[in-house]
Amino acid sequence: MRASLIQIAVNEGESVVSRRARAAELVREQAGSDLVVLPELWTVGAFAYEQFETEAEPLDGPTFEAMSKAARDAGVWLHAGSVVERAGDGSLYNTALVLSPTGELAATYRKIHRFGFDQGEAVLMSPGDSLTTVTLPEQTLGIATCYDLRFPELFRGLVDAGATTMVVVAGWPARRRSHWTLLNRARAVEDQSYVLACGLAGTHAGVEQAGHSLVVDPWGEVLAEAGPGEDVLTVDLDPAKVSDTRTQFPALKDRRLGRAQAAAGRGLDE
Repeated sequence: MRASLIQIAVNEGESVVSRRARAAELVREQAGSDLVVLPELWTVGAFAYEQFETEAEPLDGPTFEAMSKAARDAGVWLHAGSVVERAGDGSLYNTALVLSPTGELAATYRKIHRFGFDQGEAVLMSPGDSLTTVTLPEQTLGIATCYDLRFPELFRGLVDAGATTMVVVAGWPARRRSHWTLLNRARAVEDQSYVLACGLAGTHAGVEQAGHSLVVDPWGEVLAEAGPGEDVLTVDLDPAKVSDTRTQFPALKDRRLGRAQAAAGRGLDE
């Protein structure tokens, strides 16, 4: 499976409309890949809290429309990063969109762990309550967003739901870049899964973004890593490596505590 991670730069001098069109063209340029991934809240910026209300959109809004056409033109599965979703009741969610190669909406994931410590996203957005996996021809993706990376129980739930590749999209700040690299490698090792971690570049709302998107294999080895600026990583993944790793070193079979009961799409409170 060939995966391309688009580490797009979000800077205040570019409008949302312009960046949306530019991202769509970048997706089209990845024709030949099986999976393309964009970062968290790339339309508005993950820390641009004052714009969340004005830039919120329904699931079938302008970002979906642009990304649907781009996925269809490129013939790729597209994790279109996340958008500020406005639900029917007016609530806001940080919602990831996954589109099929025909441009259909294959899955959504509302971010469960909101960042901000009672500020920003943590008070402006509602939390999701369901895990999401997406089955591709050769891999099952487990979907997570930014701050979720600090909660390993979410990833164990995704493993129990059948995930073999974790896709983490983020707007991670540069000042904590060492945590970004460490935690993505840790999730790969403990869950014996590929991790595709796609972050933002640039600076918005005064917060410099970490960039440094990376692809990690099930042994925790970094297969590719971007720098701090806008970049595209393209990596070929061996789907058999996950099952081979889990067979050669069957640590997951030895779990004694906290085996998750959640399956994809099942509410966390059930």
